[in-house]
Amino acid sequence: MIETIQKDAKTRMEKCVDATKGQMSKVRTGRAHPALLDSIQVSYYGTMTPLKQVGNISVEDSRTLAVNLFDRTMTQAVEKAIMSSDLGLNPMSAGATIRIPLPALTEERRRDLVKVVRAEAENGRIAIRNVRRDANSEVKKLEKEKECTEDDVRRSEDEIQKITDQFIKQVDDLLAAKEAELMEV
Repeated sequence: MIETIQKDAKTRMEKCVDATKGQMSKVRTGRAHPALLDSIQVSYYGTMTPLKQVGNISVEDSRTLAVNLFDRTMTQAVEKAIMSSDLGLNPMSAGATIRIPLPALTEERRRDLVKVVRAEAENGRIAIRNVRRDANSEVKKLEKEKECTEDDVRRSEDEIQKITDQFIKQVDDLLAAKEAELMEV
């Protein structure tokens, strides 16, 4: 029973790390990456639709993204959605293709982005610690129901703490890599 709780905690912590990685990938660096546009929604015949379902997003070069639309009539709606997003991008259309040049980042903007990434990492750590708390309370519940001994509870808490430390280290490694990527000129 305790092993099941530990496996569940490990799975949930992996999901926390993946979510943190996903949130960090949305923070823009100097390089063009299709994931930058993942959060953009376009009004597609009255329905808000993710941009990647309206067109094919690709990287043209290190500082330019290209969106090849499936439907040419959507060009203006897609441009409007990109401009109104909080990414600060200026799209240029050429037929069914929209090119999005990424402006160079200033030092001040890089520092702001590092703060954002640190906040995301802290949110990831908090989520992992919440999973640890839940797992420990489940183990203590087993002890109250006399399904395990006090020694089993202590061993389990130690094991859960080791798992927690392992996943928090992964988040810290992600943070260090993203900070280095952001500060790279």
